[in-house]
Amino acid sequence: MSIVQMSNVSASYDSKDLVLNDVTLNIHRGTNYAIVGASGSGKSTLLKLMNGMMSPSDGVVLYNYQKPSPKNKEFKKYISKIGYIPQTLGLVKNMSVMDNIMIGALPRISGVKSFFKIFPDNEIKNAYEVLKLVGLDGKSKRKVYMLSGGEKRRVAIARALMQKPDILLADEIVSELDSVTAREIMNVIRDAQKKLNLTAVMIHHDMNLALEYANRVAVIKEGEKILEIGVEGEQIVDFQTGNLSQEEILEMYNES
Repeated sequence: MSIVQMSNVSASYDSKDLVLNDVTLNIHRGTNYAIVGASGSGKSTLLKLMNGMMSPSDGVVLYNYQKPSPKNKEFKKYISKIGYIPQTLGLVKNMSVMDNIMIGALPRISGVKSFFKIFPDNEIKNAYEVLKLVGLDGKSKRKVYMLSGGEKRRVAIARALMQKPDILLADEIVSELDSVTAREIMNVIRDAQKKLNLTAVMIHHDMNLALEYANRVAVIKEGEKILEIGVEGEQIVDFQTGNLSQEEILEMYNES
């Protein structure tokens, strides 16, 4: 089953210039889906459409077969299950690692208890398990501003995992990292994805990194999907150019 469906989607921030134009894609549950493209190509906009931060100007976007919109009562049930990591990471730098991670549990905790940082034992236990999963054992009390770039990304991943999400949306989470640290972070996400049966949608600049970790890779250029590749290990198993599938392309080729 698909967890995200987009059909002929266009989007604009000013009702004039299109950031995305006629994009169609499907993301299957439990897969790692990478979106690759240059800065300004519309990649981040795709994530915002998936989590309901913005609406398309044309076409249809569905998350769990519901339109992602705060006005949609059915979609509201899923909002807390969408783990979103923006490019800026969105961490509170003067707070501890643990306090940042517990933000992910707030939808399950009453407002009064969360204000006084009174967390149930099961949530604290879960937080320590998540810390271990992302490789931050022993750093729960450290302030975020004291951490390295790679460690900050691990905190952002841990906060998202505390939401107990069905899907993880990560926008350029390994940008500005050296290749070794970038792969360490990608390994963390891959391990979490397998253990928790997550769907991961990741924005990348690096095509090689995307091909190494993803099941499918979509290439976005100037707001249009120009290529989509299905990957198994080092094999390309199917492809699309634009919104035409491999089967449709081959059919056209055979008829010509």
